[in-house]
Amino acid sequence: MKTQDSPAGRPAGPPTVDERDFHALVSCRAAEAVRLASFLRARAAEAPVFARPLLGELLHQATELEELLDAYGARYNERWHAFRSIMAAGKLFASVNYELLHVQHSAVGYRLLPVEGDFAAATEQAIRFTGRVIGEVAARLLRQAERLGLDVPGRERRTDRYEERLPRGRLPRDRAGCRHVDAGQTVTYLATAFLNLAAESDMLHAAARSRPEDYAQCIPKLVSEEKLRRLQHRFHSLQSTYDTFVLDSDTEQHNAGLPVLRGHISVIYHLLATATAFAHYYERHVTAAAQAVEAGEAPFVTADGLLDVLMNYSLVYASRYLVAARELCQAMLRQYAEIDRVEVPGPRYRGFHVRPSTLVARIVRHYGSDVSLEINGDSYDAANPMDTFRANEKINAQKRRWLTLEVCSLPAVKAGKFSADLAREARSAVMALAEAGKVVIYERQLPIQGPEESAEPRPPLQYLLDEVSRLQATGVIDIETDIRVKFVGDRRVLADLKLLAEHGYGEDNFGNNVPLPPELSYLRR
Repeated sequence: MKTQDSPAGRPAGPPTVDERDFHALVSCRAAEAVRLASFLRARAAEAPVFARPLLGELLHQATELEELLDAYGARYNERWHAFRSIMAAGKLFASVNYELLHVQHSAVGYRLLPVEGDFAAATEQAIRFTGRVIGEVAARLLRQAERLGLDVPGRERRTDRYEERLPRGRLPRDRAGCRHVDAGQTVTYLATAFLNLAAESDMLHAAARSRPEDYAQCIPKLVSEEKLRRLQHRFHSLQSTYDTFVLDSDTEQHNAGLPVLRGHISVIYHLLATATAFAHYYERHVTAAAQAVEAGEAPFVTADGLLDVLMNYSLVYASRYLVAARELCQAMLRQYAEIDRVEVPGPRYRGFHVRPSTLVARIVRHYGSDVSLEINGDSYDAANPMDTFRANEKINAQKRRWLTLEVCSLPAVKAGKFSADLAREARSAVMALAEAGKVVIYERQLPIQGPEESAEPRPPLQYLLDEVSRLQATGVIDIETDIRVKFVGDRRVLADLKLLAEHGYGEDNFGNNVPLPPELSYLRR
């Protein structure tokens, strides 16, 4: 071995390996991969569909060789860099193809709800797409092996070990559940967890709505490997939670919705796994910037082809099955709803105006439950912001009546003596109420309209009452009242509504936005 030179005063790096020794090592270790590549190239030319035993062997060989090459720094070596990149591509696309075959074989057991499109046909197309890429990887591997002078063994005659002849059907499900879990608690926990996770998956729906000509602009701003990998891990965690606490339980066997939910969690997880791999290869190897780094080495797939399978298969169907399962979870929550009632303060700033009403409705719709808002004996649909606006009108009507009484109780007004400057009288009345803590002023300069601006003359008292009411109706002033409202519905929804009320419905007393707690993070999306 040669010792690597190093600047004076710095520790020497690892010694440089003898090229002949390294060549002999790789030639020996890569023999099976090269033999496999010869078989794959011939098979891909016939039909780009491989069996899992074959893909498993390719994944094993590519992983082992990539790790060996990385250990020796092949990524930064001119002679071996391309060979190492081929191994990495073989590992990635073998893994994705294996994942797609798993989806294809397992879909019947997932009990998937019907969605738009032919999922089986789309999965078959994605399998063939990745199969063609694997064929190109195999062809390039053979060319590189010849360039590097690696031993190229002949094709193996016995190839039946790479086949997968599977009998139709499944084993009967005749084993009794070995555990008991509380049905209501289990269903509501899983359904709520899925809904919260679904609220964090908006990028899937946005990507699914994108047009093909806009796919390239979606990455990485809307869709990226990092975002997809994070979401993939969250769904994997939810699947693990299900398998730990629900799988093989009597509750699962007696609740038809649970296996359906598990199937949707699984298919979304596997689709996200394929999407993460596709996004990784696109960002790392296919974009213009990535190709510049690759020093002119052509990627194994075109940008349009990779974006199509990423956006039009992985993300589209992940989005569709997410929506289908979301409706299932909402139905399950309604089935196990525990009706309760909670009394909370109303919004301090202008009551149930746009923002508070919208946040209340989003919480209710998130769970898909029926929740009513009760104020002074009247009931409103909390899932409908327009209905909540009607409740606000009733609140404002009460405020206007109260405001009229307060204005009439002011000493100057009770005396019935008004100066000629009625606009000044109106301003003084508002300031007197503010000093008494009965109204809040939201603007420094009160926009008082003088009586001369009115189309018809009015008595001084009527003008005064009208002007104060106008200021309240336009939000310039508001009344300091402790409004109490009641929500009636499923206690899980009420818990979030109570939390929203405790945080001012997202506003402070002056209408400024305030942060919401982490438990309501789905409202920020």
